Amino acid sequence: MVNIANGHETTAPATPLATTERTGRDAEARPHAGTPYQQELTPAPTGRAATATRYLLAGIRLALGWVFLWAFLDKLFGLGLSTPTANSWLNGGSPTAGFLGKAATGPFTGLYHSIAGNVIVDVLFMAALLGIGIALILGIGMRIAATAGALLLVLMWTAVLPPANNPFMDDHLIYAAVLVVLALMGAGNDLGLGRRWATTPLVRRNTWLT
Repeated sequence: MVNIANGHETTAPATPLATTERTGRDAEARPHAGTPYQQELTPAPTGRAATATRYLLAGIRLALGWVFLWAFLDKLFGLGLSTPTANSWLNGGSPTAGFLGKAATGPFTGLYHSIAGNVIVDVLFMAALLGIGIALILGIGMRIAATAGALLLVLMWTAVLPPANNPFMDDHLIYAAVLVVLALMGAGNDLGLGRRWATTPLVRRNTWLT
């Protein structure tokens, strides 16, 4: 506190009340440990944690890529797991007749039954499985692969409404969300050819191919 007495300026010591008020304001301004304010300041993973995260995402990418590619191979050759050899595409079977013609339920049953076994639908379905699987395994064209994969999975979700064990949520929607996350996080750059793919002249001219 500043006092002016007898024409001289002097500084008086702060009163206990003023000190208490300042201390209270300072305490309110400082974040406490464990508060949301402090959590917002938590830095992103670095070092080993960041490396582990990148490789984990790459592993998930490879796993999903194999899911799509295996579905293509099994339906093409009839490897005896979900598709008997006699029903393989090479032996004249339809990759979509079984699922869309027999397993489809819900409000879109009529639509899916009407296109089950259609040659054009079969070709589009198999091309999607092959393209998405290869792109994910190689880590290239992640935006296209994620978009096409998510769309395919959502369409498959609409073919089995409502899901057997949940009012609306099932693995198709979860896989679709994971594909989008992988593309956004650049998961093709680790254990994949994403970085090399991005430097090619074609991709530089058409960045939507990354």
